Amino acid sequence: MGYIMNKNSNKQVEMPQLLTVSPSPHLKAPVTTGKIMLDVLIALTPALIWGIYMAGIRAAVIVLISVVSCVIFEGASVKLMGRKTSLLDLSAVVTGVILAMNLPVSVPLWMPVVGSFFAIVVVKQLFGGIGKNIVNPALAARVFLISWAGEMTRFPSPAEPVNSLAVKLGEADIVSSATPLVSLKAGELPEATLGDTFVGNIGGCIGEVSALFLIIGGLYLIIRRVISWHIPVAYIATVAALTYVFPQANDGLKFMLYELTSGGLMLGAIFMATDYVTSPITENGKLIFGVGCGALTVLIRYFGGYPEGVSFAILIMNLLVWYIDLIGAPRRFGKVKEKRKKAKGKES
Repeated sequence: MGYIMNKNSNKQVEMPQLLTVSPSPHLKAPVTTGKIMLDVLIALTPALIWGIYMAGIRAAVIVLISVVSCVIFEGASVKLMGRKTSLLDLSAVVTGVILAMNLPVSVPLWMPVVGSFFAIVVVKQLFGGIGKNIVNPALAARVFLISWAGEMTRFPSPAEPVNSLAVKLGEADIVSSATPLVSLKAGELPEATLGDTFVGNIGGCIGEVSALFLIIGGLYLIIRRVISWHIPVAYIATVAALTYVFPQANDGLKFMLYELTSGGLMLGAIFMATDYVTSPITENGKLIFGVGCGALTVLIRYFGGYPEGVSFAILIMNLLVWYIDLIGAPRRFGKVKEKRKKAKGKES
């Protein structure tokens, strides 16, 4: 309680306690981070189950190791840094699932642990925790793990599910196979049919093989209003347009459809490019972001040494989000009129 001077009596009188006003917004919404992350996990489930079905029981083990590692690193780093616990918001679980879905089933079991440490501690917590990371943690971890290129680019044949924890690529245990993206990069159409690539009867990372189930998950998120359509549609449409106009195979339409249904395009466009923290908040900004991701993806797929370009494209665009929001921000009411008035004043 404070005191003020009464002008009439020149005496100090008690000043009533002032209200404490917090910054806007003042409306409390029922949506929480935990509920949003739960919806994302539900949306990921169909593609994840299909990936485990196609890849074998070892895929489930990799997912489990990745999730548990992310949760442990999240809890330990939060405690060491003296921050409030964030385990109940499920963000670490989502990071663990998405990271595992970006890994081949044949990777050594220590790689999800290393990737989880990089995603949670280096990319997320060292930058301030949830909401303060500048790039997507799971994507950054995947790119970091590409340092072990041999392990990250070997994909077992989809006809041979991996039901053993110990694997030996190139020997009798696992027969490795080329993914459709490898054929497309060589300017050839894959042996797999478009139906196989759409449903997910192909080789690839655990959670990226089925375009069908990833699209179903994306529609769920849009219906639940967890994400908007702007980034996924702009991203996929840009890849479709560029690969159709500039195909690297004789049949431009088929080449475009294979590009859309192969690799990590659907997983990246729907679940990683739409990350709240590392994507624009304005509608125009989201469209610009999606177009940029699509253009970079095609550029890297065509001219890069690595057949996939989704992870690199999204990470590059993550770094430009602040500038994109400036460009995409709606014009303030009356701003143009003020400029005109100033210009007229100078003329007169």
